Amino acid sequence: MSDEGVCEALRHYVQRQTGASQVSVRAFSTLSGGAIQNNYALALECAGGESPGLLDLVVRSDAASQVDASLSREQEFCVLQCAWQAGVTVPEPLWLCTDLSVIGVPFCVMRRVEGTASGRQLVRGMLSDEQARVLTRQLAHELARLHTVRPPNERLTFLPVPVTAPALQRVSDYRTALDRIAEPHPVIEWALNWLEDNAPAPGELVLCHGDFRTGNYMVDNGRLSGVLDWEFASWSDPMEDIGWLCAKSWRFGRTDREVGGVGHKDDLFPAYTHASGREVSARQVLYWEAMGLTRWAVIALQQAQRHISGEESSLELALTGRMVPEMEYDLLRHIGAIEDSDNVQS
Repeated sequence: MSDEGVCEALRHYVQRQTGASQVSVRAFSTLSGGAIQNNYALALECAGGESPGLLDLVVRSDAASQVDASLSREQEFCVLQCAWQAGVTVPEPLWLCTDLSVIGVPFCVMRRVEGTASGRQLVRGMLSDEQARVLTRQLAHELARLHTVRPPNERLTFLPVPVTAPALQRVSDYRTALDRIAEPHPVIEWALNWLEDNAPAPGELVLCHGDFRTGNYMVDNGRLSGVLDWEFASWSDPMEDIGWLCAKSWRFGRTDREVGGVGHKDDLFPAYTHASGREVSARQVLYWEAMGLTRWAVIALQQAQRHISGEESSLELALTGRMVPEMEYDLLRHIGAIEDSDNVQS
């Protein structure tokens, strides 16, 4: 369906949902950053009904590129609703549509939040030092709120509960994914073996975002305005979210700021502990950073295979695959630093 057709179909859909007597389109565009999902910005003027006036929306639907672990739009919408109810700062979830006759794929609609999610802007002078500290603490508080959601949860029964330690489940998943790629990658294989040997003992399970990092949250005037992209949510170890946020992959060149290129662990950890009542193990966070580096390397290989196989010709996917040697180098250095620290402490 053309963009014009999608826009018109969405206009009619919103009119039915709101009961408005008339709906006119003020603006419609495709938002950037939709490698796995398509995101549309839709501004409508509504007359009558439940939401008279300007309605500023984001519509999220499946894109051509998919990652196997990604939730469906229906599942992601349920997660978003649970996060909203837990007090997490997320775009307000409005409607879910699974009727393929509307735009050809399932989609969900949420209110648009102001700000930017550009990682490069956030780490390169957009924030003052004080704003960066405040934002880092806000990120900790958001995770603490999210991690109050625990299994069992009747609305999230589609999320499998790990039968073993979450870390071992991740190792198994990434090893299976790596085995599907014909070419050898001994550094990643070695990293998976190390992660298996050093896996933390099973602990509490909480709802984890799964992709909580700079680039997936909005910032407006120095403050967090919305956490985005919930398609990788799962039941897991709360330290997994913290480790992913701190992984070098998401610092956008600001390696001196361990928390997403924005802040420091000295601000993140105490704020999370204060908000959650849960102590943060710096050693476990380093472990989950290693897991995050491994995960991102596997995803990069999967994305590259989509291009190489001819399934989807994409320069972006091809370039993602070219980043793998750098990820492998980071993995070797990161795990080596953990082991050196362990040897000093012992």
